[in-house]
Amino acid sequence: MSLRTPLALLLVSLGAIAAVWWWLATPITLARAPIDPNDKVQCVSYAPFRGEQTPLTPWTHIEADQIEQDLRQLKQITDCVRTYSIENGLDQVPSVATKVGGLKVIQGIWLGSNRAKNFEQVATAIRLTKEFPDTISALVVGNEVLLRGEMTTQDLIAIIRSVKAQVSVPVTYADVWEYWLKNREVYDAVDFVTIHILPYWEDVPVKAKFASSHVEAIRERMAVAFPDKEILIGETGWPSEGRMREGALPSRTNQARVVSEILALAKSQKFRVNLIEAYDQPWKRRLEGTVGGYWGLLDSVRRHLKYPPGEPISNFPFWKWYMGAGMGLSVLVFAVAGLTLRRRPWTPRFSAWLGVGISATSAGILLGIAADKMYYESYGWGGWLQWGVLLLAGIFSPIFCAQALVIGRSLPTFLDLLGPREGRKWSKLSALLCLTLAVTAVIAAETALGFVFDPRYRDFPYASLTMAVVPFALLMLNRPQIGVRPIAEAVFAGVLALSAVYVILNEGRINWQAMWTCAIYLLFAFTLWRARAEQSQG
Repeated sequence: MSLRTPLALLLVSLGAIAAVWWWLATPITLARAPIDPNDKVQCVSYAPFRGEQTPLTPWTHIEADQIEQDLRQLKQITDCVRTYSIENGLDQVPSVATKVGGLKVIQGIWLGSNRAKNFEQVATAIRLTKEFPDTISALVVGNEVLLRGEMTTQDLIAIIRSVKAQVSVPVTYADVWEYWLKNREVYDAVDFVTIHILPYWEDVPVKAKFASSHVEAIRERMAVAFPDKEILIGETGWPSEGRMREGALPSRTNQARVVSEILALAKSQKFRVNLIEAYDQPWKRRLEGTVGGYWGLLDSVRRHLKYPPGEPISNFPFWKWYMGAGMGLSVLVFAVAGLTLRRRPWTPRFSAWLGVGISATSAGILLGIAADKMYYESYGWGGWLQWGVLLLAGIFSPIFCAQALVIGRSLPTFLDLLGPREGRKWSKLSALLCLTLAVTAVIAAETALGFVFDPRYRDFPYASLTMAVVPFALLMLNRPQIGVRPIAEAVFAGVLALSAVYVILNEGRINWQAMWTCAIYLLFAFTLWRARAEQSQG
């Protein structure tokens, strides 16, 4: 076969990578900038925690200087911040807001099952209200405590009435909108109703393009149910990263679109809305997975606006780097295949080069997506290790499989690496291929079982997994028809296939992240099922 075939396939691969990345990075155009200093946001939820700081550690205390830095920045985009507690240094927010000037505070009182702590929160909040009457505009007595089941409705009402008797500012309670309908008696105790409408987290998740319409419909429904008091939307927004829930996709463009449309709706219909939230909060990922950490209008590391006015909004701001890296990987895969043939004269079939081209193209397209997902979805050393190793497997797999494809070598089995020494048909390529295969199989099985037993906050590893699995599947082109099916491969195949079927049924067919991941699980299961113990070519 002439040199023209691999060269033509390489050019097709590079063209495909460039075209896909141009499409993926296409920015969106919005009628209203999500955040515009000339048209400030009414109010945003504020938590000051950065980096490793977390309220889940009782002794965490945020210094006033750090809070002041944040509030001076937030003053440029909003006139109001909502807090949820007075712990961890948050009792300093009203005084700092007064010092900064121009910011109102909707002061939160965190209630739970601990009565002593509840009393402390209430007493401190009442004191702050009296000390800063021109800064604190309202008190939120309890946040989703009924949703969490940590307090009875009657106990909550008693605390609300007690607080109202001691302050002169309006008092409310905040919960998801369904729990207001389930606990209507709270309505009589508050001065106004504060509801949370989070389209992504609804029992039936709402797509981003319908999010603002959903918010409007729920607000109108609540206005009918509670006609005589103002309704504040105390939390609404959209995450920029994380896993899909049915058709609800977290992304930068979706977050920008939802925020823009909700703010425009609030302005046109003249209702109050508080966005969740000011800054991304990494600590929430311990409770809610990746998606919990990315609801902010500003990122948690650089403390910059995610969507500055006048700048294009793309899901992949660094797409040119991703495209370049993908093209480099594609060239490397073809180069390795070509150098392998120079050392071992052989005339590979066209199907072998086609397999190299498919592996190189899929890996080149997905490398940037996989790297982006690894950056945003890795949390803690365990997360970085898992997703980092899977990404490495996704990079090495097309390289090692390109060598195997052009010289006619089949996919080795686990026995070639882990079986009895005297029975191994060992070579360096077989060992590297098998190690990559084993790592991919273990991580694929772990994630698949995770989606079966604990799926709510797990991310779908479709990009890295596809990079790794597609080259292995293409090696079936070289599989001889002899040998015994190994038990280990059969077990992994069964786990992946059964898990995939369950996940498809559980996640819903409109969740393309889940469907893509399950398709790769099934492809990998089929590949492992067809493996044969005597297929190593040594």
